[in-house]
Amino acid sequence: MSGVFGGQSAAAAPASGASGLFQLLRDGRPRTRAELAAQTGLARSTIASRIDGLLALGLIAPVGDAISTGGRPSSRFAFNPTARVVLAADLGATHATIGISDLSGTIQARHSDPIDITDGPDRVLGWLADSGRELLHSAGHDLGDLAAIGIGLPGPVEHVSGRPTNPPIMPGWDGVDVPGRLRDRIDVPVLVDNDVNLMALGEVAYAWPGVQHFLFVKVATGIGSGVISSGVLQRGAQGIAGDIGHVQVPHGADTPCRCGNRGCLEAVASGPAIAETLRRAGLDSPNGADVIARVRAGDVQAIQAVRQAGRDIGEVLAACVSLINPSVIAIGGSMAQAGEHLIAGAREVVYARSMPLATEHLSIVQSRAAADAGLIGAGVLAIEHVLSPERIDALAVSEAVGF
Repeated sequence: MSGVFGGQSAAAAPASGASGLFQLLRDGRPRTRAELAAQTGLARSTIASRIDGLLALGLIAPVGDAISTGGRPSSRFAFNPTARVVLAADLGATHATIGISDLSGTIQARHSDPIDITDGPDRVLGWLADSGRELLHSAGHDLGDLAAIGIGLPGPVEHVSGRPTNPPIMPGWDGVDVPGRLRDRIDVPVLVDNDVNLMALGEVAYAWPGVQHFLFVKVATGIGSGVISSGVLQRGAQGIAGDIGHVQVPHGADTPCRCGNRGCLEAVASGPAIAETLRRAGLDSPNGADVIARVRAGDVQAIQAVRQAGRDIGEVLAACVSLINPSVIAIGGSMAQAGEHLIAGAREVVYARSMPLATEHLSIVQSRAAADAGLIGAGVLAIEHVLSPERIDALAVSEAVGF
């Protein structure tokens, strides 16, 4: 996935510092010193100095000689995504997946285990550290190759500190210094965010590079969304931007929600809520997985219940379309495995309720990254920190030979 996230055009590149040159090269296209000088307007001597610095950091590498126009062929340089690796972690309510990826976001190895987030931070983060080391070694790396760790958590997160904030399904996690606790075990930068935010980042990186206005909707045990506007992930003042699961919907009526309110979208359209609808209709449907199995088997009642859940989700998405005007809405999470029935219900309402101008070029689709969206996004979070202009310039100035 080299070049699908990060990187800048020549016009947007910083005017000074090694990072400006590096951001140009992140697209993976080899360039000569002369081409870089022409794109940046910098002197050849300055280009040469910054190339040397980036080569010392391992962030770029020679890729062979350019076509000669007379005299000695010019060397070309390109981004070296194998310089280091990051550890990505997608922690859910009852599962955990970790992966090792290079600096382009390509996942090299992965491992999953059933993990209960209610077991608390000591046990879960201990598993993450131990399993991360094992996965790193099995992929042929050591701790010296690891540049950063990105983690997605199933609850609100204060992104600046990486601390969960009143997470409803994570008892014992409120205010915990997740980065600090993990750094005590693996001493690298640790970045933490809400899982749906990372799904949005991962889906864009995987399937929608260049899309500037994007909404990812996760429909599973709960319902939430990740919002990208003007190419920037929107977290909000307290880290709960996109919490659409607790917006009231007409079909919700007086249905109680775990948040304490009534009529929330999550209370009528999540996996457990759809299963409850089927139980009230006389079907033995214990959970969302059973609902999906019934839909795939052609059960009419299950299909109708999922379609109605899609309509309920569409009620909220119609307001989102008017508010943020996305060009793509991707629907993921476990209940997206019910296929087009959920998405068709959402489309039905969104296209009927929204202004034609807002939906003229709007795509409402199933997540293409699917179960990997959160893992890819956690990797993106870590990589964007590692390769940020500030970090690259600091490394170059300190004449570091690693990071």
